[in-house]
Amino acid sequence: MPEHQSIARASWGSLQDAAEHWDLSVKTIRRYIAAGQIEARRVGPRAIRVNLDSLDSLGTPLRYTGGDAA
Repeated sequence: MPEHQSIARASWGSLQDAAEHWDLSVKTIRRYIAAGQIEARRVGPRAIRVNLDSLDSLGTPLRYTGGDAA
């Protein structure tokens, strides 16, 4: 019997799901898609699905440098 390996699969969601993930508007998500910053696919004539894992690449990581918080 062959051994099955777990394959990581991307999570896909609607534009609304993606917008709620970062508390953004759907229009902003569409802008990120147009700019190529997040991955999306058209499914059928109208539906668009966003790779929710690609949302993690948005923004700039912040580093703690010590000192008082502003």
